[in-house]
Amino acid sequence: MKRNTTIIALMITACGVTGARKEAPLTYPTAPSDGTTDVYFGHKVADPYRPLEDDTAAATLTWVEAENAVTRSYLDAIPFRNALRERIASFNDYAKTGAPSKWNDGKYYWSYNDGLKNQAVIYRASTPYGADAEVFLDPNALSEDGTVALTGLYQSKDGTYTAYTISRSGSDWTEIYVMDSKSKKLLDDHIEWAKFTGAAWLGDGFLYSAYPRPEAGKEFSNANEYHSVYYHKLGTTQSADTVVFENRSEPLRFHSVDTNHAEDLIIISGGGQGNGNSLTIKELNVAQPQWTVIEPGQDFTMDVVDYKDGKLYVYTSVDAPMNRLVMIDPANPARSEWKEVIPQTDAVLTSVKKVGKDHFMAVYDRDASHHAILYRRDGSPVREVTFPTYGSVSFSTDGDSDEVFYTFNSFTFPSAVYSYDINTGKSSLLKAPEIKNFNMEDYVTEQVFFTSADGTRVPMFLTYKKGLKRNGKNPVYLYGYGGFNISLNPGFNANRLVWLENGGVYAQVNLRGGAEYGDRWHEAGTLMQKQNVFDDFIGAAEYLIKEKWTQPDLMAIEGGSNGGLLVGAVTNQRPELFRVAIPRVGVMDMMRYHLFTIGWNWAHDYGTSADSEEMAMYLLGYSPLHNISNNGRPYPAIMVTTADHDDRVVPAHSFKYAATLQAADTGKRPKLIRIDSKAGHGAGKPIAKVIDEYADIYAFIFKNMGIIPQCTR
Repeated sequence: MKRNTTIIALMITACGVTGARKEAPLTYPTAPSDGTTDVYFGHKVADPYRPLEDDTAAATLTWVEAENAVTRSYLDAIPFRNALRERIASFNDYAKTGAPSKWNDGKYYWSYNDGLKNQAVIYRASTPYGADAEVFLDPNALSEDGTVALTGLYQSKDGTYTAYTISRSGSDWTEIYVMDSKSKKLLDDHIEWAKFTGAAWLGDGFLYSAYPRPEAGKEFSNANEYHSVYYHKLGTTQSADTVVFENRSEPLRFHSVDTNHAEDLIIISGGGQGNGNSLTIKELNVAQPQWTVIEPGQDFTMDVVDYKDGKLYVYTSVDAPMNRLVMIDPANPARSEWKEVIPQTDAVLTSVKKVGKDHFMAVYDRDASHHAILYRRDGSPVREVTFPTYGSVSFSTDGDSDEVFYTFNSFTFPSAVYSYDINTGKSSLLKAPEIKNFNMEDYVTEQVFFTSADGTRVPMFLTYKKGLKRNGKNPVYLYGYGGFNISLNPGFNANRLVWLENGGVYAQVNLRGGAEYGDRWHEAGTLMQKQNVFDDFIGAAEYLIKEKWTQPDLMAIEGGSNGGLLVGAVTNQRPELFRVAIPRVGVMDMMRYHLFTIGWNWAHDYGTSADSEEMAMYLLGYSPLHNISNNGRPYPAIMVTTADHDDRVVPAHSFKYAATLQAADTGKRPKLIRIDSKAGHGAGKPIAKVIDEYADIYAFIFKNMGIIPQCTR
C-alpha cells in the first residue's frame, strides 16, 4: 500500500518493520443471499442477505469461517501486530483493586486482579484489605478459557449464604448458584435461563427474574417476552419455583426485583418500553401485604434509595428533567403528596446512595464530569467531595454504617480506591495502581466545546501527550455513543495507552442522546431527532480538522452497540472525513432490529419501522445497512466487529452490513469483519480476548494510516 507522504511515521524500532509491500486486492467470500424484499407502507426495501440472520445455518457458519480466514490473513500479515499485542498486554499487567464493601457476615469483600487474569478474583477479610485476606470466589476456576464471567454476588440477610450470578461466553443469559458463605461449599441450588437479574434474598430463599426457557437452537436470536419474577426456596429444584410477579398483558416489559436490607420491602421495577421505569412495591411489615403501584408508566426514572419509618426515598425524574430525590408515603403515593428532599439543580443528578442512618451521597454530572455532594437526610448539604481532575466516581456504602469507600478514575488516572470520612470530609487513598513504563504525568486532558450543525454547544474531552503541536499531523481516535440516556464520563482504559504513546489524540465526544445534560439532551437525540447525534459527531470531526488537531487521513472513528450504529451512519454520510472506521457490535439494520432478542427494548430511543410510514422512512434514511454507497465513492478502511454469543445486538446486524459493504463499490480500502467466538456484547469478556481484539483494532488503524508504531519497551 502506498503511504500518504503527509503522514509522519512515529518512531520505528522493535516492531521489526522492513517497509511497505505491494498487496494483492482482497477477495471476499460470497455471502448467502435469497433476494428478499420487504414492503414498508408501500415502500419496497431489499434485504438480500436475509439468510445471514440464521446464525446456526450451515451456509452462515461456512461464510463466518471464510470471513474470519480473510480477516485473520490480513491482520496476521501486519508486521507489528504481535508487538502491539505485547505492548497492550504490558499496559494491562497491573494490579486492579476494587473498593471494599462490608457484607452481612461482617466481613469486607473486594475484587482484585493481580495483572492479566481473565477475570477478577473476589477476596474477603475482617478489615478492608486485611492481613487475613482469603480468596472467596475465583471466577477463573469456572472455565478453562476465562469465558465464564461473574456478574453479581448477593449475600443473605444473616450472611449464611451467598448467591452468585454468572454469564457464559458473554451472553446475557444468567445462571444462579448458591454457596455456604463460611465454608464456600456449593449448594445443589442452580437456576438457568434467567436474564437481567440478581438474587434478592427473602427468608429462606431468593427472588429472581427470568424468561420462559428459549427454543433450542434459537437461544441467542429469538425475541424475549414475558419477563417474570420467581421465588426460589433453598433446597428445592428450579421446577418448583413459584411466580411472584408477572404482567401477561405487557409481554415486552422487564421486571427487575430487589429487597431492602431488612427484607420487609419488595421492589419491582418495570422497564423496556420507555425512557424510565414503573415502580411497584410490597410492604411486608403490614398486616395484609399488597402490591402498591407508585408509578405505573415508564416515562420517568424511579429508583428506591432507602425505606425508613414506612417512607420511601426515591431518586426520580418526575417533574425534574435533571433528577431529584423525593420522599413518598406508600399509603398516599399521589405525586402531589411527595416531599422533595434533594431538589434538581443545573447539573444532572446521576445517582444517590444512602450513607449510614441519616445521610445521602449524591453524584452529579457537570459538563460530563462527576461531582459529589454529601447531604443529610433532610436534604441539607454537608459538603462537596473533591476529586483530583475530570473523572468518574463510584461509591461503596453499606447498611447503616458510616463507612464510605469510593473509586475514582480519569483518562490518565487509573482507578484508585479511597475511604471517605463523612464527619471530617477527608479522603484517604487506600490503593493506587502503578503501570510500568508509562508516565501519566507526560499526558494531559482538556475539555473543548464546539458548535454542531443546528447551533448546539457540544463538549468533547481531548487527551494527548504534553507538548503536542496542533499542526494537522496528529492521528486522532474519535469515540462516541449518543443514546439511551447514557453519559460518557472520563475513564481510564489501559488499551488506549498504546495510542497515546504514539502521539495519538484520544477524543471522546458527548453527543446528544446521552444523559450529560438531562432529559432534554437525551430526547434531542432520539426518534426523529436521531440525526442530531450524527451531526454532533460529524461536527466533532470537522472541529478537530479545522482547529488543526488532525486531518481526515489521520482520523479513526470507533463506537460500540448504539455507537456502532453511529459509526456506520456517519461513515455513509461523510466518508471523506475519516481514514478508518471501527463499528463494533453495532445496530446496523434499523428496519428489523426490534425483531431480535431484546431489540424491542430500544424502540423508545429509535422508534420502529412498524410505527408509521414517517418513522419507517426516517429510519430507512440513516440505517447503516441500507445507505452504503455503491458508486465508487471512497470509504474509509472499515473493520466490523461482532461475536457469536452476542444476544444483545445479534451478529446478524454486522453480518448483513459487512456482506453489503464487501459487495458494494466503495473504493479500494479493506472492508473486513472480525467475528469473535465464545464472546458476547462485551461485558465479562476475558482480558486475553480484550487484548487480542485491541491488538487487531490498533494494528488495523496504524496500517491504514501508514503509521509504524513505536513498540519499544
